[in-house]
Amino acid sequence: MTAPINPEHSALAGVRVLDLTTVVFGPYASLILADYGADIIKIESPEGDSTRRTGPRQEPDLAAIFLGINRNKRSIVLNLKQADARDALLKLVDSADVLMHSMRPAKMAKLGLDPQTLCARNPRLIYAGLYGFGEGGAYAGQPAYDDIVQGLAGIADITQRQGGEPRYLPTIAADKTCGQVAAHAILAALFQRERTGQGQQLEVPMFESMASYLLVEHFYGRHLEDTPGTAGYPRVLAPWRRPYQTTDGYLCMMPYTDAHWQRFFNETGQPELATDARFADITARTQHIEDLYAQVGSIVAHHDTAHWLALCQRLEIPAAPVNQLEDLERDPHLRSVDFFVPLTSAAGHRYRFTRNPVRLQRSDVAPAMPPRLGEHTREVLQQAGLSADQIEQLLAQGGAHQSSPPNPSPPLPKESS
Repeated sequence: MTAPINPEHSALAGVRVLDLTTVVFGPYASLILADYGADIIKIESPEGDSTRRTGPRQEPDLAAIFLGINRNKRSIVLNLKQADARDALLKLVDSADVLMHSMRPAKMAKLGLDPQTLCARNPRLIYAGLYGFGEGGAYAGQPAYDDIVQGLAGIADITQRQGGEPRYLPTIAADKTCGQVAAHAILAALFQRERTGQGQQLEVPMFESMASYLLVEHFYGRHLEDTPGTAGYPRVLAPWRRPYQTTDGYLCMMPYTDAHWQRFFNETGQPELATDARFADITARTQHIEDLYAQVGSIVAHHDTAHWLALCQRLEIPAAPVNQLEDLERDPHLRSVDFFVPLTSAAGHRYRFTRNPVRLQRSDVAPAMPPRLGEHTREVLQQAGLSADQIEQLLAQGGAHQSSPPNPSPPLPKESS
């Protein structure tokens, strides 16, 4: 069962969100809301979210990717192809604050779940459509996944400019970035509703969101309409912008201010570089960034990582070692702030989760196990006002599904996809 939320200790306690999204984009957005205490009701098809089967698992339908983005939620199963299941969803809409989905608008309209219908039924509803592309645009309605949006939004281009070949970032960057955008858009709409009493429809398109994200720095000279320059921020596109190789590993080092650079060059026996006009200020350094990074790389290569960390600490230059993914669980800072949280499932399996990275003085939501498929179907439908007979009829006809309580059992094979 999902841990109960104390209204006094949760920023979004009392906010109910119907989440019809799948994979990562939408579920990451609702995870953020869940971490602030919203009651996230994950409405799944009988097959469940595909991420339930993506990656290693210890229990059925609780695979790694699903675990990463679905803590603190409740799950119900409704087969929306059946009229009774759609009617049950409409009952849920009556008491909901937010409905979020990632289906094509035409499909939602065919199901009778279009924004006009639902917002007329519940005028306080925030109806959030999470799409690949904004409605009314040339690409509207086309399918979009993380790789597609990374390519369209320019990610593959900037990796080619820096490294010589187009690549995607090795993280689900578009889904997670756009999930953040969706979460803050929903929060803004909820805040406005508290002032006006009225809900509204909103859309969060991935392509536009990622283009906006990328062009913060990379629009660069294109900002200047009267004297247009080139796109792309040179400092972050420089091929030498990468961890510096030391004699025993790698170093992340970021001298930034004029004083940082002068201290660094003087302390490393390069006083001529400290007075070099190419590196005198941020404008000159940006224009000659490849020369600068190449010079630093050749200097750093002569000592070990510990030497440079000690020197940078003394000179007050930001620096850090390179963590491997496995190192994060041992990182002294993350351990000291209790970033990783152990949980045990009802079946007795042990798990590790990350907590909400944000801390609010007056909001505290402890991480709870992600839900089994259909774990809360009866509970949620009963709260929506359906009678016991109606719920049992839905379950018998396949319009809904309730999972059985788990029995402690041996772990499943680690790999599953």
